[in-house]
Amino acid sequence: MAKLYFEDFAAGQVAEYGPKLVTAEEIKAFAAEFDPQPMHLDEEAARHTLVGGLCASGWHTCCVMMRILADGFLLNSSSMGAPGVDEIRWLAPVRPGDRLTVRATVVETKPSRSRADLGFVRMSFEVLNGAGTCVMRTGTSLMFGRRQAASASA
Repeated sequence: MAKLYFEDFAAGQVAEYGPKLVTAEEIKAFAAEFDPQPMHLDEEAARHTLVGGLCASGWHTCCVMMRILADGFLLNSSSMGAPGVDEIRWLAPVRPGDRLTVRATVVETKPSRSRADLGFVRMSFEVLNGAGTCVMRTGTSLMFGRRQAASASA
């Protein structure tokens, strides 16, 4: 696959990446390190919480999404990172055994006004479980190098 540059993105493009299996062991290990709440650590305790059973931390879901996106296209692109995330919505619990995919939609593209070597790609990301339920939604503007800048420096 050819390396992706800013010019390869257009408003309306949709792509899906994944899946990534989420296991109970991963949920508990992430929670033990970063989000030690009962619903993420202990199956019995989790049954007595609002979510009614073991589920991944929302932050774990963000990390899984990032891994899926990195493997799906970011590592083969001219990605320069992102200036931030607009919003994150956790919509449904991620359970052990869920196979997560990410639907990436290009909302708009805009060349940088101050740097000719990069452009901004505003994207919407939906994380879906195997049943097709959207468990998380977020959006951001990603920065990508421009093809002309890459060829000029070669």
